[in-house]
Amino acid sequence: MKLPIVAYGDPVLKKVCAPIEQEYPDLKQLISNMYETMYNAHGVGLAAPQIGLAIRLFIVDTGADEDENAFKRTFINAEILEETGEPWAFNEGCLSIPDIREDVMRKPNIRIRYYDENWELHEEEITGMPARVIQHEYDHIQGKLFTDTLSLLRKRMLKSKLDAISKGNVKADYKMRFPQQSRRR
Repeated sequence: MKLPIVAYGDPVLKKVCAPIEQEYPDLKQLISNMYETMYNAHGVGLAAPQIGLAIRLFIVDTGADEDENAFKRTFINAEILEETGEPWAFNEGCLSIPDIREDVMRKPNIRIRYYDENWELHEEEITGMPARVIQHEYDHIQGKLFTDTLSLLRKRMLKSKLDAISKGNVKADYKMRFPQQSRRR
């Protein structure tokens, strides 16, 4: 089932998320729905806060099946243990912030501990683009957005666009939930 993606301005996007237990209700179905939602929105990652749940769960798929270097994982209760290397800029976007892309500096290597969808514990070193996507999604479960990394000047320049997104004045080719629209109902 495709779920609506929560838009910029919703308080759930700024919450530090809670860990979940193995008995979390309908977890396998939730994960399946998240993948369907992410693929429908043409994303490479999706975190639970982006569908309105303040839990430590996110998914990543950097290559839509045809890429032999594709990286696909489900991360439950993830913890980034280390980030190393020389930071590099990359123009990032976010499904919760459509039509805005900005350069974000991130380190190229991470070491992460997490549970997968079968509750197997992993500790991995990941590099390059998969590491970047993981850091972006990890930020979501920490209550951070990529726009939080921008300079004050750049944030001021984007303020009207960000306000428009939270009001629903943006076009996205996927279903969204806008915080200021839901308050009016």
